[in-house]
Amino acid sequence: MQAHAFVLHLTRARKRRDNAHALKEDCGLPGELWAAVDGTALDAADLAAETGARLFEPAYPFPLKPGEIGCFLSHRQIWAEILRRDLDHALILEDDVTLDPDTFPRAFALATANIGACGYIQLQDRPPQSSPRLIDQSGPCRLTLADIPQLRTSAQLVSRTAARRLLDASETIDRPIDAFLQCHWHTGLRPAAIHPAGIRTIADQLDGSTIQGGRKSLSEKLWREVARFRYRRGLARHARASTAPMPEGLQ
Repeated sequence: MQAHAFVLHLTRARKRRDNAHALKEDCGLPGELWAAVDGTALDAADLAAETGARLFEPAYPFPLKPGEIGCFLSHRQIWAEILRRDLDHALILEDDVTLDPDTFPRAFALATANIGACGYIQLQDRPPQSSPRLIDQSGPCRLTLADIPQLRTSAQLVSRTAARRLLDASETIDRPIDAFLQCHWHTGLRPAAIHPAGIRTIADQLDGSTIQGGRKSLSEKLWREVARFRYRRGLARHARASTAPMPEGLQ
């Protein structure tokens, strides 16, 4: 079985470089650092060429930041590389996480055993927010499926079939990658998740987030909360009506 690890690393984030190399060495697969797309280095024409407005429902209510566009393009590059190398699956790690040597190997083995059925498996650093359906379990590590997948793309295992599907569904983007992955009614793919997965985000210990946003006024904060509430209601409505197939065993 052909598998490979890609550690997404933004070249200008020098304080993350040592951690990125440690991830490559400790993840349990042959791997490499993959130069992430720096959204802040793209000019307005490049940014406009990659994005579209209200591509599918529910419409994403917030403008995309350059860093969010760069992050999405980085993952798309790796999905394309999975196909180019004809990999069975790939582990994608962002450079601001650390791996627990006791839990991560068990979680990764659980993910590998189920990637053929699931296609896309998040290795989550946060517990489920709802009561998802259980697919499989290894010790404390639970592989589950939620109606609305959790946000974050810190760590995931992606199959070749899933990479092709996600590429086809994201030729133009209108929302951050983790929000896109929630929309299985559009992608036809329901991401599963493992928690605990031996993953911990340590951005604050390195150099903070590389996706920056400016300070917001009180009125803008209130508007964003209302918009977020309406968007989440739309997510729930579309999730209930989704025709995306379930992983094997949960049909």
